[in-house]
Amino acid sequence: MSGPGDGVLVWLDGALTTAAEARISPFDHGMLVGDGVFETLVAVDGVPFAWTRHYRRLVQSASALGFEPPDSESLLDATRQVLGGNDLNQGAARVRVTITSGPGPLGSDRGEQGVTALVAATVQQPFPPTTDVVIAPWPRNERGALVGLKTTSYAENARAMAYAKERGGGEAIFANTQGNLCEGTGTNVYVVSGGEVVTPPLSAGCLDGVTRQLLLEASVTVGVTIREQDVPVAALADADEAFLSSSTRGAQPIAHVDGRALPIAPGQLTEKLAAAYAELAAGNPDP
Repeated sequence: MSGPGDGVLVWLDGALTTAAEARISPFDHGMLVGDGVFETLVAVDGVPFAWTRHYRRLVQSASALGFEPPDSESLLDATRQVLGGNDLNQGAARVRVTITSGPGPLGSDRGEQGVTALVAATVQQPFPPTTDVVIAPWPRNERGALVGLKTTSYAENARAMAYAKERGGGEAIFANTQGNLCEGTGTNVYVVSGGEVVTPPLSAGCLDGVTRQLLLEASVTVGVTIREQDVPVAALADADEAFLSSSTRGAQPIAHVDGRALPIAPGQLTEKLAAAYAELAAGNPDP
């Protein structure tokens, strides 16, 4: 699938510009060494959803790497400009906010010119009602330097997604070095067995997903407990039902794991939690 055209407007370091005219230094460390952070969020009818939570995580990720993003109001205004400039104020749009450590020397040392800040957006097409997942053959290091950070060092995820696509999957799932379930390339994962919903704890190495946070909160309103506990990755294929969550997918049921069909997709608890999340999202654009 081709990307957006050159006439698409993006916000780069304080100003709107077309994609064709946007210029990022060839020495930018976001490109050279993946030294950057990002957030992906959905805007509905021009309103970014859960902005405060996404910005808070952006700051946490950047601070952990040792640099500071622009302030919340600047990036929120930039997001609104990009949405309006690209006629994305109706329906669902996918917004990407990227902050890198900026231009630097050829190597790991950073420069002193300051960060690069980019906001872009495209139409968000709906995901299929269910998806198939493939277990990646490479473990996620739950003790790595970037655990819990949403960074632009995404080659591992890109490789795993390509592996899943080659096998007919719509998402790749990582185990961690202990053989426990961790996360997808851009999703959190949930297993339902015997009427219980389990998701890996943050100590397993998964990202503290914004949708994960909201599902944990929304679950209380419908009387469904989501337990955070370690579970072997093999339990995913043996689940009664299972689902993924992310800002763009919401709660998406899993139909097959490595080609093996789960008993039901979507399952009753998956549907209940998905409905609770949808109600929460509809009632508050910045929960």
